[in-house]
Amino acid sequence: MPTSLMLDQHVEVLAKSGTRLADHAEAAGRDAPVPSCPAWTTAHLIAHQGMVHRWAAAHLHGGDLSNVPLQSQVVNDEPDLIGWFRIGLVDLLEAIADAPHDVKAMVFLRDAPAPRRFWARRQAHETTIHAVDAQAAELGRLPLTEEVGTSTELAVDGIDELVCGFMPRGKSSSLAALAPCTIVIAPTDATQAWTLTVGEGPLHTAPGQVDDADATFRGTAAGLYLGLWNRGEDFTVDGRTDVLSEWRASQRVTW
Repeated sequence: MPTSLMLDQHVEVLAKSGTRLADHAEAAGRDAPVPSCPAWTTAHLIAHQGMVHRWAAAHLHGGDLSNVPLQSQVVNDEPDLIGWFRIGLVDLLEAIADAPHDVKAMVFLRDAPAPRRFWARRQAHETTIHAVDAQAAELGRLPLTEEVGTSTELAVDGIDELVCGFMPRGKSSSLAALAPCTIVIAPTDATQAWTLTVGEGPLHTAPGQVDDADATFRGTAAGLYLGLWNRGEDFTVDGRTDVLSEWRASQRVTW
């Protein structure tokens, strides 16, 4: 599946978001709680994302995945978490740059792009969202949409990855409790929109919007991007009042 951003754009986002994550985490301090991830301190956040960067790089260059350290191991044993994280970010950027365009590697989303493009995109968005978590740790609250500064183009690409790649996976929808239900996601500052149909079996996502949706999420693309990842509330929901609460409760990506 083609992406709306190019490889070099995803790489640029990954580099900038990784730097921002490290800077916010360093300012927050190792033991600061992460408001958007209540079970974590900043140390857990840095260890998690640094581990994932190394895991992604290993897939691209054919490294031994068993050498990727566990999050708990890093938290307990690594005295310089920020430095360790920055090394992993550089290694991932180099792995993407060095990988041939037709590299063979695992991907795990529905209708995913080719592996090199997939990992650049996936880590651009994962690192962007976790940079928001690090910013929240520094602020002691979720940052406002304008404080994050996500571009419309990146937000549209990220929404598309979430609703077309993540959410249709599996034999049944994570939103199955809402069935039957039609949800429209309609950014106010972009031409793209998505219609999600919740019924029996996997969730179905289609481009565009229908007029008779049970619920419609509206806001800027950036506000929706953060909100759909449960990192913000800068959007509105028209229609069924239970849709947002069920989304908040069930939309958790664990793999």
